[in-house]
Amino acid sequence: MKILITTDQYAPDINGVVTSVVNLQNELQKLGHEVRILTLSGNRKSSHIDEVIYIKSTGVGKIYPKARLALSIDEEYIQELVDWHPDIIHSQCEFSTFLMAQRIAKEVDVPIIHTYHTIYEDYTHYFSPNKKWGKKMVAILTKKVLTQSNCVIAPTDKVRSLLLEYGVKQEIQVVPTGIDLEKFEIQLGNTAKEELRSKVGIPSNDRVLICVGRLAKEKNLEEILLFFSQLNRQNITLLIVGDGPHRTALEERAIELGISNQVIFTGMICSQAVSSYYQLGDLFVSASNSETQGLTYIEALANGVPALCREDPCLENVIVDGVNGWKYQSFEQFREKLNAILDNEGLREHLSENARESVKYNYSSTEFAKNVEQIYQNTINLYHEKT
Repeated sequence: MKILITTDQYAPDINGVVTSVVNLQNELQKLGHEVRILTLSGNRKSSHIDEVIYIKSTGVGKIYPKARLALSIDEEYIQELVDWHPDIIHSQCEFSTFLMAQRIAKEVDVPIIHTYHTIYEDYTHYFSPNKKWGKKMVAILTKKVLTQSNCVIAPTDKVRSLLLEYGVKQEIQVVPTGIDLEKFEIQLGNTAKEELRSKVGIPSNDRVLICVGRLAKEKNLEEILLFFSQLNRQNITLLIVGDGPHRTALEERAIELGISNQVIFTGMICSQAVSSYYQLGDLFVSASNSETQGLTYIEALANGVPALCREDPCLENVIVDGVNGWKYQSFEQFREKLNAILDNEGLREHLSENARESVKYNYSSTEFAKNVEQIYQNTINLYHEKT
């Protein structure tokens, strides 16, 4: 098939949407499909590099972190894609590139699949002074956009349930995003691990709690900082990998709690090196309730790091209590499970082994692409039957 993927965000940006798109692109190409990407450039110029078309755009980060809007639809590049004549269009974002996807789909008479990646109602603090009004606006706009697609992919049942609440009538298929397991198969040796620990500044005898991801208000890292300050444990470091708009506030909060000497902020780490940082962790921790799927949880498990995360519907069948980690609902549960894992090396090793195995069988990017490929074929067949 000729497959056009449209997305407002693409490499070199690093986030869950980009990871999903890049993995899908690579795996579909391995399956023999021809894949092109239509995305937004990071400046006011359009360009075409290999199979990727970048449309000129401007930043609107005050509306949503790192958000960009197309300055205009560049007719030359859109016509190029029309002439290429994709068999199907897979949209990944609801804004500028979705409008382009609609236009191309109409001109070449092909269906649109749309993946709903982001629970925008958890981000209302960026664009609405009133959370209730913001949530209502999100529901209306989401329903309006998804009505223009032929099929919707949700990464979890949590997202599917939310879309049904919004009144979305389109067919919704649940397909968990997969990760490239090859990236996480290389294990650091003891010497390399000690060198990285030293470089980051982790004391030699400390156990390590690790968080990975964008530092934003909706990730609820304040809870992790608070709980960490109440653990009353010695020889323990909280390693926070990533960067974002909320970093300064988090650093100030760590100082207020008197734990700044035990908390390390690494800043942004290139995607090729992230696996090495995961392997510094004895336990992955997260308090976020804003995830659609939480690829960082799966990446942690793939690296053999057990997880301790605030309970959330997106974690169903991802973190299995007592198998590859635990979910918590209170500080008391957080402390109890953390102590159990860190004080019992046999238990930690058992959870670590299970963590790797659970990801291997359930979240490979290869299976992800095969599932999406089948949805493409079914959607194309149904579309042409109707037309």
